[in-house]
Amino acid sequence: MTAQGELAETLADELRQAALTSTPIEPLRERLQLHGVALAYEVQQINVRKALAQGRRVVGRKIGLTSRVVQVQLGVDQPDYGTLLDDMALCDGDEVSLSRVLQPKVEAEVAFVLGRDLAQPGATPGEVIRAIEFALPAIEIVGSRIANWDIKLLDTVADNASSGLFVVGNEPRRLESLDLRRSGMVMTSRGEEVSTGTGAACLGHPVNAVVWLARKMVEMGEPLRAGDLVMSGALGPMVRAEAGDLFEASVAGLGSVRVAFAG
Repeated sequence: MTAQGELAETLADELRQAALTSTPIEPLRERLQLHGVALAYEVQQINVRKALAQGRRVVGRKIGLTSRVVQVQLGVDQPDYGTLLDDMALCDGDEVSLSRVLQPKVEAEVAFVLGRDLAQPGATPGEVIRAIEFALPAIEIVGSRIANWDIKLLDTVADNASSGLFVVGNEPRRLESLDLRRSGMVMTSRGEEVSTGTGAACLGHPVNAVVWLARKMVEMGEPLRAGDLVMSGALGPMVRAEAGDLFEASVAGLGSVRVAFAG
């Protein structure tokens, strides 16, 4: 194994141990910076392969860094992605323990389910729209294995785009009935408004994020497939989750979705 491969294995193991012991670790970016984002994605993929070997399944992808403001803060000019596994999925209204995710925060998103493969290079917006079977409101519970959320691009890519858990609504909507760019989002907790935004906050339109992902996954040799769930990115600011919180995210045209944290 090359020195680069050994480094990727070491960093992947540190992230796994952080999750297993519920003990965040120091940022990884200084050790990753020589080889850049390619090595960070290799760290991510090592842990995905470990998960698959344990019997878990890939059910889709999540897109991160879709906010222009956040991209500027992290000094990047494009989003990143992470892998969604079957045991990350919650049902609408589920109650979850804070211990399931390290340093949990929540964000409201639009989720898409694909009805056909997107395996061709350079997928166009029209091709992506035709491939999307339906949309759903979603809440992502993001988490970081990096202490104090002290992350830059390389840290979050290696850490599976800071993935944790996710929950989607139960009433699918076809795209032709939606204006997702203008769709407003309101998220409440315990009845208090905690985050607001619109579809335009996600790369100008949530479908734009899926276009980026479709092209990226073909480049990576793992194209999106029919049945995949795509979490397209936050519509408003992330909110820290605390015991006793009951979050409800409503997206105009899509309805609402809920998740609770045990008190």
